[in-house]
Order: sequence, then C-alpha cells, then structure tokens
Amino acid sequence: MHAMQFAQANPDKHLIAIERTRVKFDVFAARTAELELNNLLPIHADAIPWIVHGIPPGSLEGVFLLYPNPEPKNASQRWLNMPFFEFLLSRLKPAAPLVLVTNIEAYAEEAEELAKQLWRLDVERQEVPRDSARTHFEVKYLARGETCHQLNLVKPQGYRTRFDDWTPQNNAQA
Repeated sequence: MHAMQFAQANPDKHLIAIERTRVKFDVFAARTAELELNNLLPIHADAIPWIVHGIPPGSLEGVFLLYPNPEPKNASQRWLNMPFFEFLLSRLKPAAPLVLVTNIEAYAEEAEELAKQLWRLDVERQEVPRDSARTHFEVKYLARGETCHQLNLVKPQGYRTRFDDWTPQNNAQA
C-alpha cells in the first residue's frame, strides 16, 4: 500500500519497493502494473543482498522500514542491531531520512537508543496518526487501538561509514 500511495503522491520521485514473499510480491507487482506507476520499481528479493548489489553509495534520498519483523527470538537480526545497518547508511545521501515504524514500543525504544548512541543519527520520535493507512499492518494495528511509533532518523551531513566507497565491482576478487 505505502509504495503505491507514495508513487502516486510523488510522481517526480522514483521508488524501489522490495518484497521478499512471493504471494505478496505477485499481488503488489500486478497492482503496480494496473496503476501504471512508472516511478515505482517492484523487486522480488531479500532486501539485504539486493541492496548490496543494486544500490551504489550515497544514492538514496530516503529509506522506509515499515513494520519490520521485530525478531523477538533474535535481537541481532533487528535492523539497527545488524552490521548491515551501517552499509544501508552508506547508501543514503547526506541529510537523507530513514523512517522506521513499529507497533512494538520496546522495539521503538531500542531502535531510538541505538540510532542516537551507536549510529549517532538525529532522531525524532512521533506517534502515527490514528487515520494513517500506509500498510495493511498499520491499518490492523490502529484499528485494534494500538499505538504505532515512527522514528524519523536523519543521516547527518559529513557522516562517514566504512562502506562509503565500497561497491561489489571495485571489491571483486580477481
């Protein structure tokens, strides 16, 4: 839902939307084609390897992580706990936003703390409005009366990562 809404509302922006599950992707891709959203590229893949091989450094104007799996049994697999998060930051342009949204308060608190302390990002936390409908998850959670938490993270100007100049092409073994 979010990708299609965003593409319709922002015809001047190009959005890449990655969906891992086949059934969800097939529905999403068909709906994107029906709506003739030429500024939306649906990708059926796991986001991490696709980003590593498909996105050059400093090229993204923003990232949305809407209702990611909270990985209750494996905290090291949460977005801001993964070493991959540094790689993702290297793909953002300076001052680019990264929006993370969850209905789990403890996840939001942990992500906010990591964003500030570990990743040294500017963070604004807000409650998602009750009438928001960006994803099916969001609609469901808000209808149940749950609070959804949005973290607006910003990559500061001059921010450096170990991956700022890394690409698969310039680091391939001969």
